[in-house]
Amino acid sequence: MGKVIAVANQKGGVGKTTTSVNVAAALAISHKSVLLIDLDPQANATSGLGIDDPRIVIYDCLIKKTPTKEAIVETQVSGLDLLPSGSDLAGAEVELADVQDREYVLRKVLDEIKDQYDFIFLDCPPALGLLTVNALTAAQSVLIPVQCEYYAMEGLGRLITNIDRVRDSFNPQLELEGILLTMWDARLSLSKQVSEEVRKFFGQRVYQAMIPRNVSLAEAPSYGRPGLLYNAVSSGSKAYIEVSKELLVNGKKSLR
Repeated sequence: MGKVIAVANQKGGVGKTTTSVNVAAALAISHKSVLLIDLDPQANATSGLGIDDPRIVIYDCLIKKTPTKEAIVETQVSGLDLLPSGSDLAGAEVELADVQDREYVLRKVLDEIKDQYDFIFLDCPPALGLLTVNALTAAQSVLIPVQCEYYAMEGLGRLITNIDRVRDSFNPQLELEGILLTMWDARLSLSKQVSEEVRKFFGQRVYQAMIPRNVSLAEAPSYGRPGLLYNAVSSGSKAYIEVSKELLVNGKKSLR
């Protein structure tokens, strides 16, 4: 059975999609079978993997009960498949509101295909709405990207509290995959201060690898490629390879 990992942070601009795409690609390059599910109506993971105007999207699986297999597409990374998103997903939260067991709809979608992959990543939208709650309910663990900027600890604390609530209400097995520091800049004392503060509070739950601010990672989505394909020797690509290695070795951690 595939390991289901939600990549989540209710704050936007922290590198969720970049992390989802590049960790998934790194694991696929390491000969793991991987599925990335784009749960963000902005569909940045979909376009970032070079998929334009997909015929069937995750919305169809969630709302129209389209078989999951029909929506999955191959990407240019061997071993990495995508369940794409589209603008229709923006209305899914409203449409799911009156559905019975609405928090478990995505879990049922995954039941159809989770045995076919080693890893399934859920790229969550930047809000703790019903789509993110579905992701946390369906996942075995959550990977949290945190930017090395002001208010990082404050936002992280609130996120952990909200994840605890989802675990208590819907998914008692949910654990922490890890906390990943992103947008690291060794030239800035602020980056060092945030890194030290997060590591002091969360200890071994924080990945040793940190994701630097990197031009190649920023440019890669416009070419429809993960950073690892766009520039494999960039500092950002190398950092995500290290994250994937840590993920394979360390496994899940306690939320508290």
